[in-house]
Amino acid sequence: MPRFSWHTLALALAAVALVPAAVACSGDDGDDTSPGGAQYMGAIVTPPIEKPDAVLMDENGKPFDLRKETEGYVTLLYVGYTHCPDICPTHLYEISEALKKLDPDIRKQIKVVFATADPERDTPERLKQYLDTFDPDFIGLTGTRDLMDQFQVALGLQPATRTDLGGGNYAVNHAAYVMAFTKDNYAYTVYPSGMGQKEWLNDLPLLVKKGFRKE
Repeated sequence: MPRFSWHTLALALAAVALVPAAVACSGDDGDDTSPGGAQYMGAIVTPPIEKPDAVLMDENGKPFDLRKETEGYVTLLYVGYTHCPDICPTHLYEISEALKKLDPDIRKQIKVVFATADPERDTPERLKQYLDTFDPDFIGLTGTRDLMDQFQVALGLQPATRTDLGGGNYAVNHAAYVMAFTKDNYAYTVYPSGMGQKEWLNDLPLLVKKGFRKE
């Protein structure tokens, strides 16, 4: 997939599906298991989602090379917006609480990335202030509207749309699941709204230690 960056608007993306990846529930078809018999609790996506080769702007206003900066880590990527009243803060809270309970050797191999679907309001400063309330290590990414739309397409998502709430306010309609990229730069599992600490505490050690494999 060609590289694209926050300072380049004329971009060539490889062809990607414009519909969400198919999701199948895991658990009863030979999924890899831990020594204690635990299975992946996230939803398995087929085909897996490739991590985009993108350079966006982080919460400190600096270029952030997604692949380079997350190389060798399990990367939890979520597309949302800071004015979201429910789903976004719930996802971030559940992840932050689960990370506190993980073994430090597992925790240090995980990065959490929040990419905005509302770049007009989500400046780097706004992202930093928002994410610091959950975990100061969380990474916020933004860019131009065109770039963030293309980033979502590269993930196999429809670009977010707006619903006018009146008085100059609006809600953003966006994908509501977290993508878990393993160290090979592919996401084989996603975590929709409703999944929380139980699922993260089960799956993150497996994804860190084994990546994803089905035997």
